[in-house]
Amino acid sequence: MGASGADAVHLVVAMALTYLLGFERDVRGAPTGDRVFALVGVGAGVIGILAESGAPNALAGAITGIGFIGGGLVYRQALGSRQVVLGVTTASALFGAAAIGAAAGQGRLLVATVSTALALFVLEVRHLKWLRVLDGRRWARYFPDDNESDDAGQPPSEH
Repeated sequence: MGASGADAVHLVVAMALTYLLGFERDVRGAPTGDRVFALVGVGAGVIGILAESGAPNALAGAITGIGFIGGGLVYRQALGSRQVVLGVTTASALFGAAAIGAAAGQGRLLVATVSTALALFVLEVRHLKWLRVLDGRRWARYFPDDNESDDAGQPPSEH
């Protein structure tokens, strides 16, 4: 298989792996899903191929572009008297998809596959019964909140 054939296989792997991440986001009701993730993966795969072929700065530009897209996914919303930030998980997963696509595009298929498995593991920790023991929210009640004030009504000091 020549370079073009190998590159095509790398792009198919990039698309398949990042589609899996997007599928998980779709299932969980995230603002972006399988098609967006697959397109980011293929795009990053192409950029990975170009970077391997003598355009290393192309990868840096792609990561910057993904940061811009991810920034558009993050927003703040009032939830009662509190302000919450939403979309960070999906933006982070999209960043991961770009990295996975770039790794696959460069022929690092084991790295791309293991990265996908790790990302899916992290995304599913809160949703699968046998992984919930690893959910930080489960243990939060046993530890003080960094954002609450101390007894004197003063904000906590940084140490």
